[in-house]
Amino acid sequence: MLLLVWTLLNAVSGLKADDGGMVEELVTEKEAEESHRQDSVNLLTFISLLTLTILTIWLFKHRRVRFLHETGLAMIYGLLVGVILRYGIPATSYHNKTPPSCSLKEGPSSTLLLNVSGKFFEYTLKGEINFREIHNVEQNDMLRKVTFDPEVFFNILLPPIIFHAGYSLKKRHFFRNLGSIITYAFLGTAISCFVIGNLMYGVVKLMRAVGQLTEKFYYTDCLFFGAIISATDPVTMLAIFNELHADGDLYALLFGESVMNDAVAIVLSSSIVAYQPAGANTHMFDASAFFKSVGIFLGIFSGSFVMGAATGVVTALISCSFTKLHCFPLLETALFFLMSWSTFLLAEACGFTGVVAVLFCGITQAHYTCNNLSEESTKRTKQLFEVLHFLAENFIFSYMGLALFTFQKHIFSPIFIIGAFIAIFIGRALNIYPLSFLLNLGRRDKIRGNFQHMMMFAGLRGAMAFALAIRDTATSARQMMFTTTLLIVFFTVWVFGGGTTPMLSWLHISKTQQESAWLFRLWYTFDHNYLKPILTHSGPPLTSTLPSYCGPLASCLTSPRAYENHEQLRDPDTDLIHNDSDLTFTFGDTAITANGASASRADAAGGLGWSTNGKRSGSTSEEALERELDSREQELLSRGTRLVFPMEDHI
Repeated sequence: MLLLVWTLLNAVSGLKADDGGMVEELVTEKEAEESHRQDSVNLLTFISLLTLTILTIWLFKHRRVRFLHETGLAMIYGLLVGVILRYGIPATSYHNKTPPSCSLKEGPSSTLLLNVSGKFFEYTLKGEINFREIHNVEQNDMLRKVTFDPEVFFNILLPPIIFHAGYSLKKRHFFRNLGSIITYAFLGTAISCFVIGNLMYGVVKLMRAVGQLTEKFYYTDCLFFGAIISATDPVTMLAIFNELHADGDLYALLFGESVMNDAVAIVLSSSIVAYQPAGANTHMFDASAFFKSVGIFLGIFSGSFVMGAATGVVTALISCSFTKLHCFPLLETALFFLMSWSTFLLAEACGFTGVVAVLFCGITQAHYTCNNLSEESTKRTKQLFEVLHFLAENFIFSYMGLALFTFQKHIFSPIFIIGAFIAIFIGRALNIYPLSFLLNLGRRDKIRGNFQHMMMFAGLRGAMAFALAIRDTATSARQMMFTTTLLIVFFTVWVFGGGTTPMLSWLHISKTQQESAWLFRLWYTFDHNYLKPILTHSGPPLTSTLPSYCGPLASCLTSPRAYENHEQLRDPDTDLIHNDSDLTFTFGDTAITANGASASRADAAGGLGWSTNGKRSGSTSEEALERELDSREQELLSRGTRLVFPMEDHI
């Protein structure tokens, strides 16, 4: 009898335990289902934002509206949705009880394991909470989940944007102004970083003096802010430049600087973070630590450059070796896509910077690998990365607008914000004008004053500054930087981006052509005769460019398709070379070549009248020439093609 009672009791307790376990499982499944539904709503929100942005962009293009770019439009829609999420959905309190206290000898761990009645639960650290707000922590799932992990921006959204910048590079104007672009990108970004950093350190001192800052804010934090805010992104202006067909060299200077200085800014910010002086005070200047940071900067940048270029070369060799791969455009496009994206991840995994690596990978792919792709794959890859770039960029700008209201750790400091605006304008001016003056001392084609004013005006901040700022918001100093960066991006995109067309008109900037740099002409000759025959199927066979005693080696390295190509001696990059005799400007009856020589139209047709050094040998007088230069019509003769367009005054 006792055995029977004991058995029944065990059965009842077992049923209760099973019921408890089933209840827990049902609760867990319900929470998982609710979380899945919430994630779907979040993604649907962003897709709806992008859809609405695309439709409005079409309307703007149809109506030829240029005062607001698509990125600014995406930010406005993001702001509207952020307001709805922030104030339209009620928030719940985290708890009303005092949290349990515990003492740790070391800092808090990233994960925490708790043993509750024999069951182990894992908790993840979200960050420190201010003691004054401990009972007001919001548990709004929508606000919490729409705040993306910063690594999503770096590993998913940034690679297609940066790769597309390198892959779609206009090589003619870029390489013609390569020296100036490198100067602005490297030296200019460094100048801007240190100018902004020092000015902001003075602002921090002022905030402490007036009692507006009680948290820690070191000099290295100011330099870090100077580095991330020096990353320019004039995407709005460049799009308008394309539509208006503005000057190609100005476009190259702005585009090249923005692409290169994004890479410089991210490496520079990493070097500043790595700055660790020896001794008790780790935030004061130390010569050994400074030179160590410089070495880290050079090592990371050069290593990333080599890795990106090497990956592009490897892809070119693979596509050149597997000649039958072009018969399967889908496989060819997939391989190209994966090799390009893996460059970013490989560089990050090796401790380098993926932004630099994928940028130079894109440049290398466009120059070599693209020549090995089939016609269908070439179109596919171009359209694929163009679509990815468009969606990723507009997604980031939409998220910027959203983050202004959904990010829960904003620190708005009026003094810091105003000081930052003043500092970036001073830093931009000390970057553009002095360096332009120094560059003009050695440039044959000067960077005119109106170009310099436009470059000063085009110092917009965008996706890279935002991504660098949101990557670390653990301290109050970094939170203040993030909030200020967000406001600076809003202002520059809306105000400066919207004023691009009036500024171009006011500065009288039109389209011109100039002579190619001698350094690029040397590089083109070497690349066309030796590198392209090895890495691609285009260009002349090595048997025709290498000495005769290198015949066996030349035959081995030259692709068989190079001999089959009847257009092998016609390289599309030949249009990148402009010599003095290629361009002739004609004013009325007087012709002036790019090297400064002039002749009357009749003499130019007969090849007489002026010598190659520009001295007059015909009958046209200086007074007649000056009268012709004052005429309002200009003809451009370029390789037998005559274009007539109004001549505008230049500064």
